[in-house]
Amino acid sequence: MPLPRKLAVLLPALVTGGLLVAATSAAANVAVTQVSSDPFTDAQAQHRTEVEPDTFAFGSTIVSAFQVGRVFGGGSSDIGFATSTDGGATWTSGFLPGTTANTGGPCGQISDAAVAFDAKHNVWLISSLGVNCPSGTPVFTSRSTDGGKTFGNPVTTATGSLDKNWIVCDNTASSPFFGNCYTQYDITSSGDSIRMRTSSDGGLTWGPARAPAGAHTGLGGQPVVQPNGTVVVPYLSLNDQIRSFRSTNGGGSWSSTTAVASISHHDAAGGLREEALPSAEIDSSGTVYVVWSDCRFRSGCPSNDIVLSKSANGTTWTAPARVPIDATTSTADHFVPGIGVDPSTSGAGARIGLTYYFYPAANCTAATCRLDVGFISSTNGGTSWGTATQVAGPMSLSWIPNTSQGRMFGDYISTSVRAGGNAFPIVPIAAAPSGSTFTMGMFAPTGGLPLTGGARRAADTPAPQVASARSVVTAF
Repeated sequence: MPLPRKLAVLLPALVTGGLLVAATSAAANVAVTQVSSDPFTDAQAQHRTEVEPDTFAFGSTIVSAFQVGRVFGGGSSDIGFATSTDGGATWTSGFLPGTTANTGGPCGQISDAAVAFDAKHNVWLISSLGVNCPSGTPVFTSRSTDGGKTFGNPVTTATGSLDKNWIVCDNTASSPFFGNCYTQYDITSSGDSIRMRTSSDGGLTWGPARAPAGAHTGLGGQPVVQPNGTVVVPYLSLNDQIRSFRSTNGGGSWSSTTAVASISHHDAAGGLREEALPSAEIDSSGTVYVVWSDCRFRSGCPSNDIVLSKSANGTTWTAPARVPIDATTSTADHFVPGIGVDPSTSGAGARIGLTYYFYPAANCTAATCRLDVGFISSTNGGTSWGTATQVAGPMSLSWIPNTSQGRMFGDYISTSVRAGGNAFPIVPIAAAPSGSTFTMGMFAPTGGLPLTGGARRAADTPAPQVASARSVVTAF
């Protein structure tokens, strides 16, 4: 891993589609372009902050969504979005209407953005979680019918005491359930019991809540859809496992859960908010790829690697393999990964992009920890990997907003890979605050990141399980 260097000063601003953006080397090995910034001024939030992005790419369009103006007690001032319709060359941005008081909505705050595209109905969807709303913490769905350029007022998808929603759509024309969209969430008032809902009209209406069979407490599920219409949902269980369940009938019913792997996890130093939530993607043949942070390959669990498990059917999973970002003897700690897979590739030719945050030195304090963003890729389905590159950093923890569970850049991040093209992680990057005002926005690698690494470092073979005591984040 390259040695971190001082965060570079922003280069002269560029105007793209009405958004004032800036290109910067981010003290790393690639140029990045700012795609959004926090415009709000409500007194409840820590302003000029943007955190917790998700992305989705379809054709030449890439849409990202994220929290804007992080609030210490939970949620944010609004959900922002950034859209490129030319393959990541230029970006426009906006903010969801009808969510919080900042945008004419009913809620105090809003959180947990996730993005999907419904090809059958030609609609972009952003799922979000209302906080301090008249109906508790509902799941919303905001719809765009103009290619992700604008979004309407949200549709209420589910109500109650909910958390960690996610959304996906079936975009395979030959699938018997083409055009179905699926939203996952958990019910915090029922011990994080998981629920699924299905829409067949582009997110306008949603069917009844359905639970997986048997025991199913957990959070952070990320559903993906196989070409035959089977939906696979990996998630983090409350008993320190990555587990999954599936539906083979368009969301009419859901299977019992099956174990992907037990987790060994090193909590990040410095009071940083992070957890071993999974990130999931799928290739064109239906192979599901799941990654999370795990310390099983390091004696004594001093820090985490990113590990990968795969499945062809959502019920049988490979043993976790270590992504060889650096040596197991390194001092680095890697966490909060976001995986992307080229949707036009599969199997031994699957092109994978993996973005993650890391500390170069795991043994640090709130004052000394330095936070970086890294990226690594594979062109052979994860059999071997290229050389990792530093996308951004180093950042001090005091540069990012605080929450009731520690400093936070996001409980999750995301990477999307364009078919036959580059990877586009949209990531929060911070510079030193200006007085009490933060300097933290959303950035994209300028032009995206190329995928390499078909014949370099081999992934490490599975290591014995290492026990570790942990607690699961259950707040928004």
